[in-house]
Amino acid sequence: MYHLIGADGKEYGPVSLDQIRQWLGEGRLNAHTQIRRDGTEQWLALGAVPELAALLQVPPTISAPLAPSSASPRAGIQEGDYDLDIFGCFTRGWELLTSQFGVLVGGVAIYLLIMFGLSGVAQIPMIGLLFSIASLIITGPLMGGVYLLILKLVRRQPAEVGAVFSGFSDNLGQLILGHLVPALIAGATAIPGVIAMVVPIVVMAQNEAPNAGLIAIAALGFVLAIVPLLYLSTSWGFTIPLIADRRMDFWSAMKASRAQVHRNWWTVFGLFMLVGLVNFLGLLVCCVGMFITAPLAFAAWVIAYETIFTSRTDQPVASA
Repeated sequence: MYHLIGADGKEYGPVSLDQIRQWLGEGRLNAHTQIRRDGTEQWLALGAVPELAALLQVPPTISAPLAPSSASPRAGIQEGDYDLDIFGCFTRGWELLTSQFGVLVGGVAIYLLIMFGLSGVAQIPMIGLLFSIASLIITGPLMGGVYLLILKLVRRQPAEVGAVFSGFSDNLGQLILGHLVPALIAGATAIPGVIAMVVPIVVMAQNEAPNAGLIAIAALGFVLAIVPLLYLSTSWGFTIPLIADRRMDFWSAMKASRAQVHRNWWTVFGLFMLVGLVNFLGLLVCCVGMFITAPLAFAAWVIAYETIFTSRTDQPVASA
């Protein structure tokens, strides 16, 4: 007998080998479905269990259940519609935070301390630029490690705080590019709006007098700067999780993220803004609150990722 985890994070079972064979035939399970034998606590990918792997048209030795084969990087990614519950993501994120407090907070705390530290050192004259560049380079791998850590917790796999550094040994180059390229493109699209906003402000400062027309132009410039930035940041928001989890190249991950987010863009945007608000509230508490709000925000985003990108064949069974 076996127990398995559905895409909703709930446990189903016990179920028999025949029942699993039937669900596989119906396409309701796949090689990456998390499963454990009755009487044990260790969760494995279905394809990593020898007697179950024999039922699949894949090799029975899957060493990396979180990622599909390199031959098909989009394998296992849901490409249809989905139902994303914004507040449900935060509710499940809070449950994860309270049940896995030490590992989740510890992992995110390492990320925050490194990023805060680099940000502070970057203010030092002369050498600050080097640390700013270092921050840009390591942010992607660090975020990838945080996402992998939380994904393991969501999928009930063994996880340690040290997983935060896994991005530096696995798909490092793609994680670096997965952070830099979207940031550079999004920043570039905001430049015309920034210019349109700054020029009228400078003119008014020189004249030392407000001007209704220039104020309107500056306001329009602000809109032209912020709209593409928010649009692209939301659309590409799952690039790093896709690279870390599915081992995709950065460009494929950007396209996959945008394609799926577009199916319910406003809902994902709502989650994006709420995540930002939660983190902002943490900053208001002398930055200390970030050590609680950031793990919650990360967890909510990862749970949204599971909902949006988990294969239809990983959706929870109807009954068990």
